Amino acid sequence: MKILNYPHPVLRAKAEPISTISKELAIQAGEMLELMYKHEGLGLAGPQVGLPLQILVMNFSGKPEEKENECVAINPVIVNMQGAQVNDREGCLSFPGVFTNIRRYKTVRVQAYNLKGELFEMVSNDLGARLWQHEVDHLQGALFIDKMGPIGRMNTRKQIEEFIEAFAKDKQRGDLPPDLEPRL
Repeated sequence: MKILNYPHPVLRAKAEPISTISKELAIQAGEMLELMYKHEGLGLAGPQVGLPLQILVMNFSGKPEEKENECVAINPVIVNMQGAQVNDREGCLSFPGVFTNIRRYKTVRVQAYNLKGELFEMVSNDLGARLWQHEVDHLQGALFIDKMGPIGRMNTRKQIEEFIEAFAKDKQRGDLPPDLEPRL
């Protein structure tokens, strides 16, 4: 399992709802958490690792030793959003090294299923709200670059172009199928 970088097309695809929670899914969630920690992330969604499924993992503290802050969410839905905040330096593991200000809701209420198939509801504020919005966006094929304002787009343009060039080189080397077209 590895993190896919922009502009890999799976990042733009809408993830499929999960109808059955299996042992394999639990193992994949564990691998996603390990990968997230390895890359010092706070969250990771299925499409980012090539799983076109509505699963995401998060740790609200970002500290692997704080297991009580971990969350595995299946088929998550944001059911309520309130307030506004501008998040300084929001980043994404599929865009290593890219950070910018993003406007997000300050408070969200989310419903999802855990790995036992139990429905849960959570209200999160500030960083937690930002995490939920960012990761749920991934499940819809939306990326944080879509939320950037004009200044953010201008400031990150060169980095985004470098990701597109790297994708083309990976295809040329045979690391990616030659018919795989990015969805920008």
